[in-house]
Amino acid sequence: MRDIFVTFIVFASLPLIIKHPVNGVLMWIWISVMNPHTQSWGFATTFPFAQIIAVITLFSLATSRTPKTLPASGITFALLAMVLWMNITTLFAIFPAASQVQLAKVMKIMLMSLVTMVVIRRREDVHRMIWVLVISLGYYGVKGGIFTVREGGNFRVWGPIGTFIGGNNEIALALIIAIPLMRYLQLSSDNRWVKHGLTATMLLSAMAALGTYSRGALLAIGAMIVLMWLKSQQKLLGAFVILMFAPLAMLYMPERWTERMDSIADYEADTSAMGRINAWHMAYNLAKDRFFGGGFEIAEPSVFYLYAPNPAAVHAAHSIYFQALGEHGFIGLGLYLLLGVLTWRSASWIVRSSRDDPELQWASNLAKMIQSSLIGFAVGGAFLSLLYFDVPYYLMAAVVALRALTEQRLAARKAEVAR
Repeated sequence: MRDIFVTFIVFASLPLIIKHPVNGVLMWIWISVMNPHTQSWGFATTFPFAQIIAVITLFSLATSRTPKTLPASGITFALLAMVLWMNITTLFAIFPAASQVQLAKVMKIMLMSLVTMVVIRRREDVHRMIWVLVISLGYYGVKGGIFTVREGGNFRVWGPIGTFIGGNNEIALALIIAIPLMRYLQLSSDNRWVKHGLTATMLLSAMAALGTYSRGALLAIGAMIVLMWLKSQQKLLGAFVILMFAPLAMLYMPERWTERMDSIADYEADTSAMGRINAWHMAYNLAKDRFFGGGFEIAEPSVFYLYAPNPAAVHAAHSIYFQALGEHGFIGLGLYLLLGVLTWRSASWIVRSSRDDPELQWASNLAKMIQSSLIGFAVGGAFLSLLYFDVPYYLMAAVVALRALTEQRLAARKAEVAR
């Protein structure tokens, strides 16, 4: 039944995608982030829904009258530069065949991220995209939160198998990214039932993140909450909610959860933590030795034998920063950091520029919440190999659209004053 349901939704959306490519981008985000087909048990689990949606979306974009140029933004130029550099580093990859396979997967993500920047231009489109992201990740937040509460936190929460967010650490970070977006939607709604529903979803998503037993997620959720509070206009109420909920949530978790979180301070006795540090040393040594890095898929014994302090401890990078460094060298890491800095600065500009305009309050709220999501990703991503996780790139696209809309509004106001 679930297979038929997902298949019906996808194929029913195709005429809407042909009519307007923005519908294709929204469907792509739903399929690629939520992966609803993984919640079924039959033919849908392996059916190429994403490929079909991507092809129809590109066809719609090519035949529609909508603008087909990328917005002139530092974010888009930095992303294009990073995409070009990934293709160059692949030419010099240590494992060419495996690197080519991974490059093809990454380029699909980057292509659709760029398409998102092209078609998401109106306020309504940005708002709909945030709703799709919240529904896609909120589903696992509600499901995982109920599971955590029901089981007393004695079992770990996991994400959908075979996806970016399949692991416990990965789903935790995805939920941390989603919580500020839920808060934006709550601020944007006048319906009290929607507001109450989003409050419940945020609380359950937070419980689900704790229920993953992810130590990196604990640090990330702390950073995200602090920034959300700093960006809030109701700091006293926000502080009260945090001080009420956070201790209760942690007290609810069992003793073995507390013991695992306490091990953060004693990382030298943790084999998992030391394995990550060993992989970080390997990435740094490799980047020093090879200007173009090692290319994709370098977590192999032969590479660790050459560059790691402990050649026997072979691990994935477990860090977006060291993943970029090891696979694409110092230039690759620099481009990735530049992309993050430009996104942050653009969001800050939106907040400053919309401060005195009630019609831009929504843009200010969303820019603040995207910053909260990205700070959570920046902290949690320091411990996960999620360099190519697509959600942050969609948020970058949202910032590009927000800046363009803010500039249009400011230009219109200036024209009105000049009359």
